[in-house]
Order: sequence, then structure tokens, then C-alpha cells
Amino acid sequence: MTGWIIQTISDLGYVGIFLVMLAESIFPPIPSELIIPFAGFAAANGELNLFGVLLAATVGAVVGMLPWYYAGRIFGLERVRALSDRFGRIMTLNAEEIDIAVIAFHRFGPIIVLFGRLMPLIRTLISIPAGLARMPLPVFLLASTTGALIWNTILTLAGYLLHEHYEVVQTILDPLSYVVLALVVLIYLYRLVMWRPSKRSS
Repeated sequence: MTGWIIQTISDLGYVGIFLVMLAESIFPPIPSELIIPFAGFAAANGELNLFGVLLAATVGAVVGMLPWYYAGRIFGLERVRALSDRFGRIMTLNAEEIDIAVIAFHRFGPIIVLFGRLMPLIRTLISIPAGLARMPLPVFLLASTTGALIWNTILTLAGYLLHEHYEVVQTILDPLSYVVLALVVLIYLYRLVMWRPSKRSS
């Protein structure tokens, strides 16, 4: 995968950055921790413009978030509530908890989305509850763009400053991805054991 990412950016430049970041937003296993630092390295070498890298990466990331957002919006809360009544233990959510989560998302949704964009794995999945809560598209785009721009700026500057050692960024951030994944799994297992049906379904 590493070779494909580097080759795509080398051959297509900004278009390559856009396409790879688009794919990264749709398929979490593709690592932005390698994509953007390499683009920053290319900018340091004069092959690309630093601001062009940031623009291409951020637009690609935001466009790639939209399918997950619309998936949540089209699927809808009522279907999720119905599923929670049938498969609540597997989902580890009951209808009451879903309602509480939606209320929280209505109040703090933009902040949740913005900071969610800065976390591995979460930055892709956060689009789904935003769609389920029917967050207005302009608000979703603003929060997503801000978070993606912050993340891309950090990675681009890291690659720009580290030059040919840009892969060090991935080496440092890779363990963080595994920590986040482990926490998600542990939280899921805990909730699986502790889950109780909502009062309305009992």
C-alpha cells in the first residue's frame, strides 16, 4: 500500500493527493499518517506547493466524508431505534441511550465532529452519527473542514520539516491508531456485558 500511495502522489501531484485522501476518508485502513507527510516532503523538495498540498488533502478528505454522512442520514434514526429493540445487545445501545446521544449531538455536534477528525479511526466513523442526527450539511462541512485542515496541517508540516525522514511521522502515530482501536474494542466489550434493554421495550 505504501508504494501505491507514494506512486500515486508522485505521478498525479495534487490530483493524486485528492484521490488518496478521498479513499482514506472512505476506507479507514488507508493511512493519512503516511499520505500527507510524504506530500509535505514533496513540497519541501519544491515538487509541490505547501498550500496546494493542504488544499488538495483537505478537499479530498471532506468529500470522502460525505458518503458516510449521507449513509447515516438516509438510514435514519427510526431504523436505528428499531434495530436497537431487536439487536440492542450486539449494538450495545438501547433506544433511550440513542435518544440521549442524539440530544448530545444536537447540542455539541460541531465540536464532536471537529475533534473527531483529529483521531484515528474515529475521524471516519464520526460522519455516521452526524448524518443520523441530521446535522445541517453546512455545519457538518464547516466542522469537518476545520478538523481536517488542522490534522492535515500538522502532518504536512511534519513531513515538510523532516524532509526525507517523513516516514518517522507514521512510526510515531501508528501506535496511537492501535491504542484507539484497542480502546474502542474494550469499550464495546464492556458495554456488551453491561447492556440492558430500555424501559420502553421491557
